[in-house]
Amino acid sequence: MIEELAGSVRYWRLALVAGALAALLSACGTGGDQEEYVERPVEELYNQALDLLEDGDSRKAARAFEEVERQHPYSQWATRAQLMAAYAFYDANDYDEAIAAAQRFIELHPGHKDVAYAHYLIGISYYEQISDVGRDQKMTEEALKAFDELIRRFPDSEYARDAQLKADLARDHLAGKEMSIGRYYLRHGMYIAAINRFRTVIERYQTTTHVPEALHRLTEAYLALGVPEEARKVAAVLGYNYPSSRWYQDSYALINGVAVE
Repeated sequence: MIEELAGSVRYWRLALVAGALAALLSACGTGGDQEEYVERPVEELYNQALDLLEDGDSRKAARAFEEVERQHPYSQWATRAQLMAAYAFYDANDYDEAIAAAQRFIELHPGHKDVAYAHYLIGISYYEQISDVGRDQKMTEEALKAFDELIRRFPDSEYARDAQLKADLARDHLAGKEMSIGRYYLRHGMYIAAINRFRTVIERYQTTTHVPEALHRLTEAYLALGVPEEARKVAAVLGYNYPSSRWYQDSYALINGVAVE
């Protein structure tokens, strides 16, 4: 009898615990803090997102555009909303979300007329995160890659010209990073390492503003290494391509042992 009673108590205790857990789970699923899902007309959702964007609440606008796709994934509004969400995230300086949204748009709609703009959004989102030459240049490299892809695939698009300008600036920035490291090596007598950096600028970033200085610094490094013939060759290239450059004047003075003012 006692064993039966104990078993009965254990049964009802377990039943009460199970009931309490069920009630708790039910409360979590329908708690007062959670908004009730209400499907709304697609036009209403889209226009609300536009209103939020125009009012300057870009982050809420982005989420509202995502809601358009969530509630009406097969409507033409959903496709528009995907790209608008990417722009809204960009406008909110939420660059990672903007890049992810734009990449998703490209993957889902590779033949869409606005794919060029999606590529531009990716490039500009990386571009806005470029840091000074003393820091890591991963964002600069990614921006350059995105802009080059846009220019290659959509050379006649309305975004290609601005992408080209920004790609040129990104290359100049990367060349500046190489120059900064090369100067450091040169100052500390690490001539081979310095030469490698300056040659990278000359060979990989030959259209940038840093090339004349890179040629001059290369002349300096070769002279410091005790190979004057190589220094003269580099100085000749500098003089041929940039005869009026101050860097050629400095290299000429070094080669001829003339004091530089």
